[in-house]
Amino acid sequence: MSKHSPDADVAFISALAELLNKNELTELSVKREYGDDDSLEVRVVKQVTVVQAAAPAPAYAAPAAAPAAAPAAAAAAPAAAEDPSQHPGAVTSPMVGTAYLAAEPGAAPFVTIGATVSAGQTVLIIEAMKTMNHIPAPKSGVVKRILVDDGTPVEFGTPLLIIE
Repeated sequence: MSKHSPDADVAFISALAELLNKNELTELSVKREYGDDDSLEVRVVKQVTVVQAAAPAPAYAAPAAAPAAAPAAAAAAPAAAEDPSQHPGAVTSPMVGTAYLAAEPGAAPFVTIGATVSAGQTVLIIEAMKTMNHIPAPKSGVVKRILVDDGTPVEFGTPLLIIE
């Protein structure tokens, strides 16, 4: 049986939550030993909601059973048509990491909107596990859109830019 005060545990957990918020952490895990076979393990987690701008409606969404769903599906079709990842000239991220538009802070970007690029030319860098990975243009063309900001975290398959 525990010989420590539950009130002390509550105060300890409250202090951990405050520490989590004060230091802008998302998770904190601590094990407190009181003696033989008596300990307290605490994991405090702050749920972070990541909002992705202009997220397209998934193409695999289940249709509604009512016939009135047809106009809703027709309205969703233009939104899917605007999905940059579906564009034939989309350059997508081959990995998870952080996208950089220039070789170093303050340097000129690799490409700008309207720039002509050659196949194989570096268009940006993705840092993954402290390794800078140069992302080449898959084809020659003109950069029509840059879809990420410098220093933006990206996932596998995230559209980075459009080359036409």
